[in-house]
Amino acid sequence: MANYRRGRINDEMQKELAVLLREVKDPRVSGALISITAAEVTPDLKFATVYFSSLMGDPGEVKKGLDSAKGFIRREIARRLNLRQTPEFTFVHDRSIEHGAHISKIIEDINKGSKKDEGDD
Repeated sequence: MANYRRGRINDEMQKELAVLLREVKDPRVSGALISITAAEVTPDLKFATVYFSSLMGDPGEVKKGLDSAKGFIRREIARRLNLRQTPEFTFVHDRSIEHGAHISKIIEDINKGSKKDEGDD
């Protein structure tokens, strides 16, 4: 399968999952403000790794909620996307947003320190 096709499937999967998570009734998922950051499907389309970040709630509990809703999510993705095989999902907490915010805070602190030093002269 061409690599560009897999890329399109990854993008469509990410978009549909983002919409679909609003419909999950598990309180661990519905109250956590989840963002799907990426979806990667294997070349044979049997497995998909879904990266998520959550603004509220414990990421471990959110992952448990997503794992318990795998059947519903897989059925809805099969209904919405016309694929020969619907992949089995593995959910992974993505820490890149937290890491980016931490780096941004460090840079901001450095900039404040340099402005403070300029004022001392």
